[in-house]
Amino acid sequence: MKVFSLVVAIVMANYVFAQHHIIPAPSSYLASSGNFIPNEKTIILVDGPCIDEANLLADLLKSQTGKNFLVDDGTLNPGNNYILLQCQEKAKSIPDLPGDIEKRINTKPAGAYQMKIFPDRIILSAKDREGIFYGIMTIKQIILNPTNLKKPHQDIGLPCAAIRDEPVFPHRGLLLDCCRHFMSKEFILKYVDLLALYKMNVFHWHLTEDQGWRIQIDKYPLLTEVGAWRREGDGTTYGGFYTKSDIREIVAYAQSRHITVIPEIEMPGHSLAAIAAYPTLGCTGEQVHVENNWGVFKDIYCAGDEESFVFLTDVLAEVCDLFPSPFIHIGGDEAPKFRWEQCERCQRRIKELGLANEAELQTYFIERIAAFLATKGKKIIGWDEILEGGIPADAIIQSWRGMEGGMRAALEGHGVVMSPTSHCYFDYGLESTDLREVYEFDPVPAGLTALQQTNILGGECNMWTEHAPQELVDSKVFPRMLAISEVLWTYPQDRNYDEFYNRVKTHFDILDDLGVQYGFPVVPVNVIQNHSGQEAIQVKVKGAFEGVEVRAAVFPAIGEIPQSDLVALSTVDSFTINSPSQLVVKTSFRGKEYPGLIRRYYSPHSAMAGKVELAEPFSPYYPAGGNNALADGFLGSDNFRDGFWQGLSGKEMKVTVDMGKTIDVTTISSRFFHYGNAWIFRPNLVIFEISRDGVEWKNVGTVHANSDEKSSGEFVVPYELKVSPQKARFIRMTAKNYGLNPDWHDAPGEPTWLFCDELVVK
Repeated sequence: MKVFSLVVAIVMANYVFAQHHIIPAPSSYLASSGNFIPNEKTIILVDGPCIDEANLLADLLKSQTGKNFLVDDGTLNPGNNYILLQCQEKAKSIPDLPGDIEKRINTKPAGAYQMKIFPDRIILSAKDREGIFYGIMTIKQIILNPTNLKKPHQDIGLPCAAIRDEPVFPHRGLLLDCCRHFMSKEFILKYVDLLALYKMNVFHWHLTEDQGWRIQIDKYPLLTEVGAWRREGDGTTYGGFYTKSDIREIVAYAQSRHITVIPEIEMPGHSLAAIAAYPTLGCTGEQVHVENNWGVFKDIYCAGDEESFVFLTDVLAEVCDLFPSPFIHIGGDEAPKFRWEQCERCQRRIKELGLANEAELQTYFIERIAAFLATKGKKIIGWDEILEGGIPADAIIQSWRGMEGGMRAALEGHGVVMSPTSHCYFDYGLESTDLREVYEFDPVPAGLTALQQTNILGGECNMWTEHAPQELVDSKVFPRMLAISEVLWTYPQDRNYDEFYNRVKTHFDILDDLGVQYGFPVVPVNVIQNHSGQEAIQVKVKGAFEGVEVRAAVFPAIGEIPQSDLVALSTVDSFTINSPSQLVVKTSFRGKEYPGLIRRYYSPHSAMAGKVELAEPFSPYYPAGGNNALADGFLGSDNFRDGFWQGLSGKEMKVTVDMGKTIDVTTISSRFFHYGNAWIFRPNLVIFEISRDGVEWKNVGTVHANSDEKSSGEFVVPYELKVSPQKARFIRMTAKNYGLNPDWHDAPGEPTWLFCDELVVK
């Protein structure tokens, strides 16, 4: 025992656990004293098939030091000043499914490496080129340490350490939607580099949509002549596409960085751009336009016409030639079946095949495409909607509507990529999904056996761009992508948010150096709101993290605030609100202003803090603060995802509030959100009732909608009832759900949502 203790003491004298700034965190990092300082005599030695990685390392070192570095295959004697890359024969990254159970459970994804940094040499070893590459990315992050960034083209030091590292998941990806807003080739190449730096290995490229077709297809030139361009509301033309030359360049660049580019060719829905170019692909054959609005639209590929399959197999044949990826993403999400229900050819197909419904027709559609892609050596990935008519054989499921679809697919032996909106949708604002929320994501749902867990291939963060042109993408993706990279690479037991955020603070400097216009990690202010007495709310504003500058004011109005008033925002941080008001907060961080103003809306009232009963539970995705949210005095904004709107799908909303005392009621009101494209409809009518005892109720009035159901855009609809003073302790509101999306809607027959922010009683 004494001998063992002595050995431990000697080891700890030379190696100590130390802080590092590497993201994602390695499995093990043991620091020791000293630094390796590369100079003009340093040789990069190659042992194994990784000459490309060695040249990349040489370029990296030159860019920082200004020196040239010799790459050698082992013929030279380097003495004690070298970097050795030892690459064994390439290992298989993902075992065959199904296969030997023990092999599946124990096989690690490709990319594991070990690295030892001594004062006179670095030894980087791995079983495959991916591991060598990821070790080099770790070196790059060490080089990009802010200490080194301050002295470019000078000697840089790599702290001595022993590093052991391996990824948890084989699929670590980012989806970038280049259809709603077009991204330049140079921007894509920049993102390939950023993905590589953070050890992500999949670029999921969303290339076709209702709003634009972005990939050149030789056999169908109208796809880019017509489908790549849309007429905006102001009369301007918007669009663009990638030539085959562009795509080959991007794919090759990604391959050199061990990133697989997976193209997504949407079907059968989200296909208006293609149908606009070739109208006979739709069920009606009528001319449609490339859509300039966001949402879900009823015109989709006709599943009863062979022309659709001829077209798609022709397109996919050219796609397969461009992308060496073993996977092709075929979408499959949000495909309204209205046209199929009305189409003689689709109904004939259902009858001939003995299918039960249109959901099974979609499965038939997807399986035909999958069978064709199998002849090209490809497997399909599809969004979880493709489960609804039965899981297509061999399909990999990307689960976005929560984890349930992925769970079902994993239980049935299918590969799964997890991308739930709750953690992985970076188009959502920080009020919905901030850095901590992303970091707390666990792609493996509870309840799976060890074997079933191997079906969870990993995850992706999704950057949809309806509201994010190219210049805003950085601020949406970063720093949240740092969190998803660590979730997908680092074992859960090695992750801690506070320690992670300390490393993120270092990476702000790195991202600055790389020209990344990153955003904020979380909503930059905490607004603490308490009911400080009858019909009054006490509000305190404070910065949410170190370095945030905050200025705020309360205005006695809900509408827009003159710019001159905004200039006068002060550093006062406490306010008492006793009338309808809005809190306006302006913040900055590291020289960046938070996009837009942070606003909170209040309407103190007599039922505030009353006990709320709901006849139907609210959606877990839109709780607005829980059971009492509709009587807390807080109103929602013009964004239904802001955390203050409570949502309910397919049912009426019945809310009862016990105010705890009897008062004279003169006004009862509420507000509902309307956004038809998102299936959110204001109620046709709202019924208000009062009671003294909660048993006998009196209907005091019905308020009808004051806006057209077909009104475009997103807006708030008020419902207010004024009555002569009447005594009541209990208030009940019943809002009638609109029902199903009507025939004129682009997703007819789907259940609609109700969104309410408050039941206000005066």
